[in-house]
Amino acid sequence: MPVRLPSAGYTVELLFDRDCGFCVYCAGWLRRLDRRGRVTATALQQPGATERFGVSKDEALERAWAVDSRGDRYAGAGAVNAALSGVIGSRMPLYIYRIPGIRQVQDLAYRMVAANRHRLPGRGGSCAVG
Repeated sequence: MPVRLPSAGYTVELLFDRDCGFCVYCAGWLRRLDRRGRVTATALQQPGATERFGVSKDEALERAWAVDSRGDRYAGAGAVNAALSGVIGSRMPLYIYRIPGIRQVQDLAYRMVAANRHRLPGRGGSCAVG
């Protein structure tokens, strides 16, 4: 049985790179899935965005970051799982991510995608990283 979020007030803010076509595509995909408006995608290039997440610009360019309405902060694959938790209204992606072995596989997959994101398809076709 899925574990439901404590309330409809649970939200997630995701920090992404708007200069990366693949990142923009993924943020748009989350936006389309998020019918209840629980996830906000914020470009790291917006004034004050990195400070609000408590990360440097270099850290923000290295991986996605997310902060939920409880104040919990996630990076990389954890940020993706937090955003998916907000979208589907269940913390199940975060619980699965915490299973030993799953986290390591997801983190490795995330690092591989992040390292090659400038080669992946997306809107705009450019990436400041590559």
